Amino acid sequence: MSSRRAPAQRPRASPGAVRPRAPKPAYGRPAAGATPPEDPRGSDVDEWGRSERARELARRIYGPAYSAWFRAEWEGIDKIPVTGGALLVGNHAGAIPSDAPVIMHGVETHLRRPVYALAHYWFRTIPVVGTWWSRLGGVAARPDNAYRLLHDQGQLALVFPEGTKGPSKRYCERYQLRRFGRGGFVETAMRAGVPVVPIAIVGSEETMPVVWQLPRLAHALGMPYFPVTANMLVLGPLGTVVPFPAKLRLRVLDPVTFGVEADQDRYPKSKVMEESERIRQTMQAALYDMLSRRRSVWFG
Repeated sequence: MSSRRAPAQRPRASPGAVRPRAPKPAYGRPAAGATPPEDPRGSDVDEWGRSERARELARRIYGPAYSAWFRAEWEGIDKIPVTGGALLVGNHAGAIPSDAPVIMHGVETHLRRPVYALAHYWFRTIPVVGTWWSRLGGVAARPDNAYRLLHDQGQLALVFPEGTKGPSKRYCERYQLRRFGRGGFVETAMRAGVPVVPIAIVGSEETMPVVWQLPRLAHALGMPYFPVTANMLVLGPLGTVVPFPAKLRLRVLDPVTFGVEADQDRYPKSKVMEESERIRQTMQAALYDMLSRRRSVWFG
């Protein structure tokens, strides 16, 4: 008769003893010492929604328009800092402005620095377009956003102080700069402790000139403005998105600093407005000088 081996018995824990448990990883994170899994998506979207892959694709697609359609030429691009934050300020024109993509493409191509464009939040609300606007570097034009980009992250930010009053100008009002709001861009640069770099652009007014406005339709559609352009009259429906091939010239002016301490709770409104108007007048003078030297809208 074979003997059956008795099963081994586990030692009993003493009363009151607590059995140790394996540590659980924090929610959404691997346990200490463990290798985190790689993100299969490989996303490069930053906190602002910008994607360098999307920008690279945009540069490849937009490159021919930049060099062959608008034939953009820069003067003084080396005045834009290659490190640290700076607020780029330009004049805004054309029903669908060509100046913003030209500046972003030029700076990123020549200086290898990303540019974030501060614009009306309305663009962010458009389905599909709003997402791509963010992927390509668009950021809602709010003081806190600009401060974080300039001060905390040392980035280049692009702003057009004329706002929607710039691109909504009629052709008969071309190159007459509107008031630069209440000087908010100056106060933002003061608080962030960065220079303002003005950029005067000639040619954008002729890429999509506004013939007249339809304010009631714009209000009904919730749009900042609704223009009727010469492109629509000449090209029909295609003219809503296709600009004329006007030659674009861009002149970077000397950076402006303000000699005030950064991160102050408040800055004198009189100084803010004075500096804003001084920058506007400097840009206006540069535009008149560039126009006096221009031989042709189409050939520069």
